[in-house]
Order: sequence, then C-alpha cells, then structure tokens
Amino acid sequence: MNRYIYFLLVLIFSLGIVTACSSKDSNNEEGASSGDSVVVKHELGETTVPKNPEKVLVFDFGMLDTLNYLNVDVLGVPQQNIPEYLSEYEDSKYENIGSLKEPDFEKIANIDPDLIIISGRQADQYDELKKLGPVIHLGLDYENYYESFKENVKVIGEIFSKEDEIAEALQEIDEQIDQLVEEAAKLNKKALIILANEDKISAYGKNSRFGIIHDLFGIPTVDENIDASTHGMNVSFEYVLEMDPDLLYVIDRSAAIGEEPAAKNIVENTLMRSTQALQNDDIYYLNPDVWYLSGGGIISVQEMVKEIEASLQ
Repeated sequence: MNRYIYFLLVLIFSLGIVTACSSKDSNNEEGASSGDSVVVKHELGETTVPKNPEKVLVFDFGMLDTLNYLNVDVLGVPQQNIPEYLSEYEDSKYENIGSLKEPDFEKIANIDPDLIIISGRQADQYDELKKLGPVIHLGLDYENYYESFKENVKVIGEIFSKEDEIAEALQEIDEQIDQLVEEAAKLNKKALIILANEDKISAYGKNSRFGIIHDLFGIPTVDENIDASTHGMNVSFEYVLEMDPDLLYVIDRSAAIGEEPAAKNIVENTLMRSTQALQNDDIYYLNPDVWYLSGGGIISVQEMVKEIEASLQ
C-alpha cells in the first residue's frame, strides 16, 4: 500500500511540474506578442524594434511628419532642408544627424539610438546604419502609393502604441479621398504634372512619384505614356504645348531645397500662353514641402488631398 501511495505522489508531483512549465511557456508567448518589442518586416530586411523607443532618429520627413502628428518625441533629424511646417525640428534641442544622403555616423554612434527610421534616400547606407542600432526602412512604393503609406504609418502606430490614433487618421483620409474622387469623376479635364528644376522641367504620370494625383485621386492624365522614373521624364515646353493639358500641376524643386522659388517664372513663358491651362488660370503650384520633401506622412497626405480638391473648385 505504501508503494502505491509513493507512485501516486510521484505522479502528482510530475503533473505539477508539467503544468507549471506549460504556464510559464504560455506567459512567455503572451509577453512576446503584447510586450516589449515589435518585429518589423521591411524592404531591406527584418528588424526587432523595442516598443516605445526613446532615442529615435528619423531620416524620412514623411515619417517625421507622422511622428509629429502623433506627438511622439524624436531625438535627432537631418536639419538641412526641413519642411517649413516641421521647422520646430531645426531647434538645437534636436541632434543634427547629417544630411538626407550623408548620415553623421560618428554622432549616431555616440547617441546609441533605440530606433533609426530611413527611406529610399538612405537605403544605400542601411548596412552601416544597422551596426549602430535597429533600422527600419519605411519608403513608399509609388506604384502602390496609398497602400504602402498606410502600411508605414501602421508600423509607426504599433511601435509607439498609437494604433487608435492611426486608425482614426486613416479613416478621415479615406473619407476625404472618396469625396475627391467623386468630384474628379464629374470633370471633363485632363492633367499634367511637372517638376520645375532650375530651367528644366520633367513630367510625371501614373505610377510615379507624384502619380497619386492620377492613380488615387482620379484626375485623368493627358499622356498615358509618361515614363515612371524617379526623376521624371525630361520634357520641353513644346511637349507641354503639344499635350495642352486642362490642368497643370507644378512642383518647384528649387523652393523645396531652400533656393529662390523659380517655377512660376520658368513655366509661365511666352510659349505656354497658348495652353488651355494658362489661358484658363488652371496652373497650380503645389506645396513643394509636402509633395517633394515629406510625402507619405499623415499631415502631408491630408494636405495633398486638400490641394488637389481646391484645384477642382
């Protein structure tokens, strides 16, 4: 009888160990899913990021725009050519971590950041930057602009525990876009988008850097055959005259990079006076900060919608 009691006690003890281990494993899994880090899959790899990181460096102005919208503190930014509406980040309380294309690796190393956010302009520096801290690439896919924008800001929301704020902002933007698309559908007008750079111009069409105007907002393009390259398709003013768009959207690169605005003097020349756009006062100079410097942010996308909607009134 004593032997049976002995085996019974051993069995109970063993079951207690198994139950405790199972409970411990379950707690560990719950912590990983709720807890202290987020695994971000991005274009350049997979990065484990601490939740609510404190020492955050941001090289992408669109993501800086989103963090600003969410009232999330950052420690450092490249302080050259910061968009005017984000000029608070020029203050000396923020670390200047280099330029958009040339990070200050020594300063970054001294900071020992918890998170570094980059996009296309810094992609070539990814391998060096990831030696200094967790790096995530949150660039835009111009062929799928809006979906990539939403994915990026949702990542930001998850990292900084701002999911509700992001969901609310995206719902508002969705509603604004739906209204814009309805208004665009009533138009019988076609548009051309050009970037003015000193004395040259380049055209952008569908699936391009500024193609959201056609692809998402529903403004018809005057030319279906524009090459979708990063720097646009080099064109002449004779080309613009030949296409003769009803709406001409102009982005001034000189103004975007801190030089004297030059687009208006370049575009409104003698040749262009024969175009429908100029004759009907339908040339629109878009805000270069939000279109050229900080695309893909919560604030910038909201402003893009507003600008294009205003051009249809």
